[in-house]
Amino acid sequence: MRHISIIIILLAGLSVAGCGPRQQPADDSGTFQAGHLISETHQAFFNNLASLCGKSFAGEQIYRSHHASGWAHLDMVMHVDVCEPDRILIPFHVGEDQSRTWMFLAEEGRLRFRHDHRYPDGTPEEESLYGGYADQSGNAFVQHFPADAYTADLIEGGGGNIWTVRIDADFTTFTYRLERDGEKRLRVDFDLSNPL
Repeated sequence: MRHISIIIILLAGLSVAGCGPRQQPADDSGTFQAGHLISETHQAFFNNLASLCGKSFAGEQIYRSHHASGWAHLDMVMHVDVCEPDRILIPFHVGEDQSRTWMFLAEEGRLRFRHDHRYPDGTPEEESLYGGYADQSGNAFVQHFPADAYTADLIEGGGGNIWTVRIDADFTTFTYRLERDGEKRLRVDFDLSNPL
């Protein structure tokens, strides 16, 4: 009888332990882990970005390096589409190309920025989910995201990438900027004062 009681107690303990949230560890392969707090500064930036939720904004190319074709002749629109406690998703359309979504993720106590690229049927492109974690140099209105190890492995030369995302303090402009090894690669500004 004593053995049965011990077994019942053990089974009860396992049942209670199994009721908690199940989370998989985040890694550089694309596994997403939600529900972790991020730093106060990163949270302030995340909240400012979330304040744009449900709105769309037109953008213009400020510069594009010689390494890629320019987008100056194309319409650009960002849609602040999904805003949840641990993620903000922003589809970024360039002309007819709707393959890009920017992802801001609260992940294992850090703020992560990723680029989700998909074919029209929804399958991921070969170069997708690249980006990096915010460093400690930003504030509530600007964050810098040096490339992570996944990006360095995925994109030739991508290990030198730094993405900067800025919201003007007066909420008039949203800026997406890419540099590689100190060289300016791309900057697109969006007019926050005139939602579409």
